[in-house]
Amino acid sequence: MKAQDLETILVESGAVLRGHFLLTSGRHSPFFVQCSQVLQHPEQVARLAGELVARLALEEPPDTVAGPAVGGIILAYETARILGARAIFAEKDPGGLMVFRRGFRLTPGERVMVVEDVITTGGSVQAVIDAVKRNAARPLAVGALVDRSGGRVHFEVPSAATVVLPAEDYIPGQCPLCRAGVPLAHPKTWTGGNG
Repeated sequence: MKAQDLETILVESGAVLRGHFLLTSGRHSPFFVQCSQVLQHPEQVARLAGELVARLALEEPPDTVAGPAVGGIILAYETARILGARAIFAEKDPGGLMVFRRGFRLTPGERVMVVEDVITTGGSVQAVIDAVKRNAARPLAVGALVDRSGGRVHFEVPSAATVVLPAEDYIPGQCPLCRAGVPLAHPKTWTGGNG
């Protein structure tokens, strides 16, 4: 699939929002990617995950695909289904450390592909990679639906994204949208108008 076709899937599903958004990093941006809007459609997730697997062209198959909760759970499942692997997810413990709970276990040397819906700074993905390594398993690759860093984020393993968007964000004090008086939205609490 062409990058433009992949971006069209995201836009048509309502996953790409335009406005003035507060990012998790504290920075402001004129767009936000709400992948949950596309992840609710299994046929689209299958197409995107299949493209992600093709773009990575792994030399060896993963035993497990892991993603951070919440954004990486559905993508990990679908990617694992395509690869014939197991799917698990990591979540933050009370101290903020990303860990595998709910009975998920990794064995020493187990090959793990890490996936995420959107990469902005790479922090969540790196936290999952660190959790994989703490369990003596081996990070194999990283895949994302969207890299909104503009390709600036790099990991210690091969990585790919189905769509790479420009890194367009601002420090709050230097935000042109704030200066223009555009209301700031908190997209993680956005309800889409349905309450």
